[in-house]
Amino acid sequence: MILTDTKERTRFYKFALVGALGAAIDFGVMNLLSHFTSLSLVYAGTISFTCAVFSNFIWNRFWTYPESRSRTLLHQLGMFFLVNTAGVAIRIPTLHYLEPPMLRFFESVFHASHKTAEFYANNVTLAAAVGVVMIWNFFVNRYWTYNDIDITS
Repeated sequence: MILTDTKERTRFYKFALVGALGAAIDFGVMNLLSHFTSLSLVYAGTISFTCAVFSNFIWNRFWTYPESRSRTLLHQLGMFFLVNTAGVAIRIPTLHYLEPPMLRFFESVFHASHKTAEFYANNVTLAAAVGVVMIWNFFVNRYWTYNDIDITS
């Protein structure tokens, strides 16, 4: 449906733009927390994810799916947050298990200092997690959270 229907394709592009803004918030908050505090990537990434979820919900509710109003704002936020919380179940193991080999990779292949390698490893790991979770989020949100609009609305 997404590739053949113009309105669905437009929704997907809007969702992707909102996701890009959310990713910028996610990366920014994660880097600030992991650089300026002693929080691990998993904790910093969880906090940054939560900030991005709230931003994404607001933009998706009012811009991507403005015609989706059969549910109250809080009900729809709850649904959106539930989908994204399930995304955390994908994200946290990705961050936890992918970051150590990425760190070793950047230290050994590029002979980078631990701090530099950690910066690259954290960001590459987060990018991988964001990509996987974005696909999950779009389809589940489109067909559950925002299922109150017609495919061609």
